[in-house]
Amino acid sequence: MSEFHTARGPFSHTRMRRMRRDDFSRRLMREHRLSVDDLIWPVFVIEGENQREAVSSMPGVERLSIDQLLVEAETAHRLGIPAIALFPVTPAERKSEDAAEAFNPEGLAQRAVRALKAALPTLGVITDVALDPFTTHGQDGLLDASGYVLNDETVEVLVRQALSHAEAGADVVAPSDMMDGRIGRIRAALEADGHIHTRILAYSAKYASSFYGPFRDAVGSAANLGAGNKYTYQMDPANGDEAMHEVALDLAEGADMVMVKPGMPYLDIVYRVKHDFGVPTYVYQVSGEYAMLEAAAGHGWLDGRAVILESLLGMKRAGADGILTYFACRVAHWLREAEQG
Repeated sequence: MSEFHTARGPFSHTRMRRMRRDDFSRRLMREHRLSVDDLIWPVFVIEGENQREAVSSMPGVERLSIDQLLVEAETAHRLGIPAIALFPVTPAERKSEDAAEAFNPEGLAQRAVRALKAALPTLGVITDVALDPFTTHGQDGLLDASGYVLNDETVEVLVRQALSHAEAGADVVAPSDMMDGRIGRIRAALEADGHIHTRILAYSAKYASSFYGPFRDAVGSAANLGAGNKYTYQMDPANGDEAMHEVALDLAEGADMVMVKPGMPYLDIVYRVKHDFGVPTYVYQVSGEYAMLEAAAGHGWLDGRAVILESLLGMKRAGADGILTYFACRVAHWLREAEQG
């Protein structure tokens, strides 16, 4: 702060409030802006036709069958949202210890990708690469006899899953599992199979957070995970330097973009990643963040529109190039209204 203090004159010569007095001068000096180009919409997909299921812990969010997904995706595309991120809800009978449904070419995610790219070829489609929606135990990987998540064996399955998504037409595969070495293995497999344009969005700094509860309800993995946890592979919330190491490794292995997850409690990590690496940096405003803001707004405790926009602007200020948020369509509407006056 001392450098800034000496660069400006003393009080009365420098009145900081002068520039805040009027709307025009506040606009002229505004450092960061939120736009529709910053938004990625996460969507939960279910089997069936003409199906919409409310997610009780995420008011306003629905699980959608593929035909309904196409309707909503067209609206999002029309609003200018660049991409959506798909999260399949796997029926219980298709879950297994080895997560074989994850790489089924006729799986729910793969069919959803093909349908989206056929209907809306210019809409970016991002797919989640992780095994927790497909395992009977709700963990992101394969287990040994003691219940420990195996790394290398899990990576083998993740590679097959990522390839199946690329073959279906996914623009971006997003490994969110936090296994060691999976980015390099996936990149090598994509290159070898001719998918040289498929981008990798690495969840490089994914924390073992308590803010994920509603998401696990939405994808149907909460009951499978039960009292289990993911502390042995997701990051300790206390650590920041470790995140920089993770990001450096994923970039060296071939990631095109990196993700910090969750959002608001980890904006210091977003800032450090963008500052230190200068690469496309994304952040996920996760289900727990969504649920808190919705609950507070729903009870009239907070101005919903104001705090949603403020929370997203804070992520931009921290350095995020893009934000996964369940508010994406709502925010895109608000931004369009503001542009139109």
